[in-house]
Amino acid sequence: MRIWHQSFTVLNDLGAYHQALQQHFARVARPDTQIDLHGMHPGTYRSHYPGTDIRHASLQYVHALQFMTAAVQAQREGYDVYAISTLPEPALREVRGMVDIPVVGYGESAMLTACMLGRKFGVLVFIDDLNELIAENARGHGLASRFAGAMPVGFTFQDVLDGFDDASGLIERFRAAARRLIAQGADVIIPGEAPMNVLLARNGVAEVDGVPVLDSLASWIKQAEALGDLRRLCGIQASRRGFYNTPPDLDRVTEVFSFYGLDRLGSSS
Repeated sequence: MRIWHQSFTVLNDLGAYHQALQQHFARVARPDTQIDLHGMHPGTYRSHYPGTDIRHASLQYVHALQFMTAAVQAQREGYDVYAISTLPEPALREVRGMVDIPVVGYGESAMLTACMLGRKFGVLVFIDDLNELIAENARGHGLASRFAGAMPVGFTFQDVLDGFDDASGLIERFRAAARRLIAQGADVIIPGEAPMNVLLARNGVAEVDGVPVLDSLASWIKQAEALGDLRRLCGIQASRRGFYNTPPDLDRVTEVFSFYGLDRLGSSS
């Protein structure tokens, strides 16, 4: 099985994180699963940190166009699954209605898995302003009643990049933030952003005071593998009816991408 991983970062700018992702995927994926890492187009952001842009709904909407072009490219190159590996899940609904291969969202897969592990889940994030988006995504996934809230974890994306060699201080700050979410009603903790998830997973952080800390990336991979299997073995695929689900002709998609100049955005790995 071939899975196209799509990050919201420019992976070539993030050596330690890129390597940590590859190691984590190799550990949790099946031996017959090939996960090819792709990031945003070089020069997308002013620096290696996307958060300055993705905290704004308007800029996140524009950047989501790269997720759409990448999904079409993934289908054309014969990938079995297109997997969005970022908590905000830009253009998840639109991508599902555009391509014919299974599409997995990082946040959605984490939330669905958390619902099988506890009554309510909470999400820890780097960016305070993302709390509103995570709540909206939970409502969109039909899981508002299972959502205990989202809050900042108390450290940053850059702290994680600097902390891969010694994460002890960050882990204690994570535990403190998790306890605040637990007091708010969460009985499953989702480490929101993928870099936070990788840091915790490689240090074996799987619970806080008896409350599970979900490995969101592992859940995302396993759901991608499951959807790929269901498609290949059983013929099960996403709904193809209605405004949100009926895919357009891919030749017309190519014409529209070209009209808006999106055809120049080749994938980045």
